[in-house]
Amino acid sequence: MRHLLCKSVTSNLVFISSHPFILSSRCIHVSHSLLEKEAETIKIDKKDFRCSSYGLHMALARIGVIVKDKAFYNLKISELKQNGASKIESLTGLPFHMRGDALGGSLGISKAQFNKLLKQVTNHMSSVSSVFVQDGALGSLPTCNAQVRVISDGPSSVLSLSSALWGTSTRAVSHDPCPVRVYVAESISERVAAACGIGAQGNSGFIAADIESSSLILCGKAFADTNGAKQALSALSGPIISARGGLALPARLLVLGDSMVLVFAPEDTIQSCSEFLVSADAGVIFSSVAVAPLFQTGKSEEPDIYKLPAAVVVACTDSAGIIPSVSKLSPGQAAYHFLAGYQDGKFTPTFYKGPSSFDPLELANALLFKLKETQISSFLVNLSSRQKEISGKDFVELVKLTLSNRIPPFQPKGRFLRERYKSYLMSKFQELPKEFSF
Repeated sequence: MRHLLCKSVTSNLVFISSHPFILSSRCIHVSHSLLEKEAETIKIDKKDFRCSSYGLHMALARIGVIVKDKAFYNLKISELKQNGASKIESLTGLPFHMRGDALGGSLGISKAQFNKLLKQVTNHMSSVSSVFVQDGALGSLPTCNAQVRVISDGPSSVLSLSSALWGTSTRAVSHDPCPVRVYVAESISERVAAACGIGAQGNSGFIAADIESSSLILCGKAFADTNGAKQALSALSGPIISARGGLALPARLLVLGDSMVLVFAPEDTIQSCSEFLVSADAGVIFSSVAVAPLFQTGKSEEPDIYKLPAAVVVACTDSAGIIPSVSKLSPGQAAYHFLAGYQDGKFTPTFYKGPSSFDPLELANALLFKLKETQISSFLVNLSSRQKEISGKDFVELVKLTLSNRIPPFQPKGRFLRERYKSYLMSKFQELPKEFSF
């Protein structure tokens, strides 16, 4: 067998790690009412797929959604379509408001504004005749994934979002003390944003999220902004995955024959070698025993969980020729270059521009710990050779070299680039861990 560790299995247990390094700068608030046992038997009327579970109705009532008539639960694709679901044209760049974004890239929203918006959304859902509920998970690794419950006023959003989530047991979300909740209001008034004091948001809708409460709100057609929704889900799941012993990273898994490599690289470089990727989406859960994609890959023939990678590769771009084509890094050097994300004069910390629940330095420090714990070898790959950018199969060939065990240690030429890194990082972060080095 190649890189397969095991197929994903369902689990009714929540694993809380006693790990010495739990990456979390925020407390995860747990509602005691969520721990109450829900009814385990769900009866479905095959004629209209109506869910008559008392437990489900009570669970929705506890978060402010009072089922007026019907609550449809975990419908299959064919059943969603029978209830009117249709594919909506993909959207991009909708307004994105996030409370707790450590990178500060999204539009800010206060706790009061988010809570007011959430109240408006749950009131709206309580006024419609049918509510659609879909359970899933972020990450296919049962021991340290993040359970997700989607509650929507329409089937189209459920159809769209369910394709991104991994399957989970029917009890997993109900018995999880801190699931991610996604509220989708497809038919809510366009005036809701202004009513909550967050300004006009156009005709297509907007995204709002709160890391502290692990809650995501998608208004209008915002569910069709797949990239925005996935970025929000990545940020919300980070603290939960960390508390369970995993590390959610903006990385990709590259399959090279019987080996697997964890790669951090600019987006255009990654997409140029898509045929070798487990998933085109950024997002990998890195645990002490396995790795797994954060989002559903849609590849039924591929495993859900993989053994630990043979190598970790950080790809920078240096057309000046100071950085060698391929060189071996110590764990401290790997964390340092991951933090810098150097791209020929520009720096993109952790190679990620989306919202994050963690400061880049926290994430780099956690990566350092995982590399030391697993003893996986790390390498630096230069994407520029003689003013020509390397991508596609040429990049893959460079990555393959890291599996040869004949790569020399990192030895840059001169001190110019070293000082440039230092100047940038010291201006961005007050103090770096002693183990971090160029």
